[in-house]
Amino acid sequence: MESIRRDHPLRRLFSGLVENAFCTDVGVCNPALTEYVSDLLVDFIHVERLEAARNARGKRLDQMAAMLVAMSDEQPASVAERDRSMYRHIGDYALFWAGLYPEQLRIRSSNASDVLIDYVSQGKRSYAIVSDLATEEEKPPSSLFRNLSDDFESCLLGLGLVRRAWEHGGSAIPPGGELIY
Repeated sequence: MESIRRDHPLRRLFSGLVENAFCTDVGVCNPALTEYVSDLLVDFIHVERLEAARNARGKRLDQMAAMLVAMSDEQPASVAERDRSMYRHIGDYALFWAGLYPEQLRIRSSNASDVLIDYVSQGKRSYAIVSDLATEEEKPPSSLFRNLSDDFESCLLGLGLVRRAWEHGGSAIPPGGELIY
């Protein structure tokens, strides 16, 4: 699947919305973190990337509980690489759903095994694990994942503001409205 080019208007839109919400409204002014979150939004436009996790038989995993089970079932060539990749995806998945569409978590989990999964705790935990498995020389570096873990709740707030901004034509708070999150 082809990536959306760096100068695409959608990438610029997400970058601007994320930088504004995170730096101005939330107070998280970390360029590496905001770039990562912007890239995550662009990547997850493609549903295939959002649901990229698969088990050893190639079955798509679209619930966090299934992703966690798959982690214990597989025997890859490199356990560290598999863990880093899978935990990163779990962190990204949790950040995306809990930040942009928290109301969907109740709908998605009402009849599934995810009903007992705490997306915030799993997202923080997953990014912390990736930070321990990665090095500073890798792209992205381990410190970025430590920041994502430490600032997970702030990132959720920022993504909620991003969603409100795109729903209201650029403003995070609708005219005359209050922000409730």
